[in-house]
Amino acid sequence: MTFEELANIQNEIEQIQKTYEIFQEDVRLNHSQAACVEFLTTVKVIGDYLKPGMKILDIGAGTGAYSLHFAELGYEVCAMELAEANLQVFRQKIQPSHKLELVQGNAVDLSRYADESFDVVLLFGPLYHLHDEADRQKCIAEAKRVCKRDGTLCFSFIGHDMVFLTELMWNQSYFSDGDYNKETFRLDDFPFVFFTVPECRAMLERGGIHILREVAADGVSELMEEKINAMDAENYAQYLRYHFYTCEKPEMLGRSNHLLFVGKKQ
Repeated sequence: MTFEELANIQNEIEQIQKTYEIFQEDVRLNHSQAACVEFLTTVKVIGDYLKPGMKILDIGAGTGAYSLHFAELGYEVCAMELAEANLQVFRQKIQPSHKLELVQGNAVDLSRYADESFDVVLLFGPLYHLHDEADRQKCIAEAKRVCKRDGTLCFSFIGHDMVFLTELMWNQSYFSDGDYNKETFRLDDFPFVFFTVPECRAMLERGGIHILREVAADGVSELMEEKINAMDAENYAQYLRYHFYTCEKPEMLGRSNHLLFVGKKQ
């Protein structure tokens, strides 16, 4: 399927399904040293809120990168994913030793889960795709509902303003022919939906989320991919330390392809 054909699909669920027949989600977070930065940052941050015996819900779990990581550490994990292409890959990775339940479902309807039944709720992939604000708020409300009163909610977004620079890596004419408004610099929300840092904050605050942390999950790692991938182990380890040192500085947030927000119920 081409991007042109994808754009012509009007049903949002079908469009999401087809998107992950094109994008190889299974290798996105682990195919290189640069690509691993987002995953390593995210699990480091989530780890700050975990205690033995906690139960995790991973909404929009993709091919299972985070679910499987925490299942390997002994946590009980419930994972929900919409795209069949991702589910097929995920199912093959589950081991008998994992306390992991995987279901197919839509993030705007978590009715299979009881109120306040999870200590940590991850809402990553769905907010990359929901174009309608009402759907986004319904998604956030459902994540809140199933999270315990003193639990932790983690949200991931694709940062709007960094996309221009990473697209430039592949298309030297992006600033003249890219898919954005040439006057306002607003990206076309396709095939993903993009948000500025203030838009992320406002969305979560409207949803009754008290924001605890804002993290530039991968920072400039995609932009610097070639240099980072060429690093030896010593330099890469020190680069990660540098990234962890800078990734929560307010001045760094807008220069990241992925944003991670951590919050509590208000």
